[in-house]
Amino acid sequence: MIEFDILTLFPGLCEGAFSESILGKAQENRLIRVRCLDLRQWASGKHRITDEPPYGGGPGMVMKAEPIFAAVEAIRRPGSHVILMSATGRRFTQQKARELAEKSHLIFVCGHYEGVDQRVADHLVDEELSLGDYILTNGAIAATLVVDAVARLIPGVLGEADSATDESFNNGLLEYPHYTRPADFRGLKVPKILLSGNHAAIEAWRKAEALKRTVERRPDLTSGTTEMSWDE
Repeated sequence: MIEFDILTLFPGLCEGAFSESILGKAQENRLIRVRCLDLRQWASGKHRITDEPPYGGGPGMVMKAEPIFAAVEAIRRPGSHVILMSATGRRFTQQKARELAEKSHLIFVCGHYEGVDQRVADHLVDEELSLGDYILTNGAIAATLVVDAVARLIPGVLGEADSATDESFNNGLLEYPHYTRPADFRGLKVPKILLSGNHAAIEAWRKAEALKRTVERRPDLTSGTTEMSWDE
């Protein structure tokens, strides 16, 4: 079982995501455990303050180092891997999800407001991750998405072993198109090759379509050129 601890000022933002559907069942079956922990319980003083204005001036508030250090030190154990969700972190990818799925305990520190005291990044966490080139209102949302991407790679979570391997990014390409019944919907027909029963031809079609889609939509993933796809 892999354990996920999300340290955030807003635990309610992520709790619902892990009680429903596939991840909810995975927790019931003890394949994963997810805890959304309120950072305020590690803050000191009557008002449990977790943020302060930044040194040097500027807009917004910065999350204090003290409660974050206290929280991580309270739950960290040998084998724990601590991640700061930050817009300045390295981009999260499917390859990184596979690497994290090999860990036994992941701790996520979620930034809010103008960010987190730099001493957290420099001296406490193991790495910083970003979902992409955009800004969210808080890191709990980002951490929730990372947990989902990692948890679905745990054996048994998706049910079918091939579900997490035959999809976008696992082979460096976007996934090929999918179709299901009816074969003719309002005159929109499923490609004939998929109805042929010729599994070798179907596999070739899927590879060609995956490459075509990748070149058109994500040329950064491949330097190759597209192949002709079946047009029937």
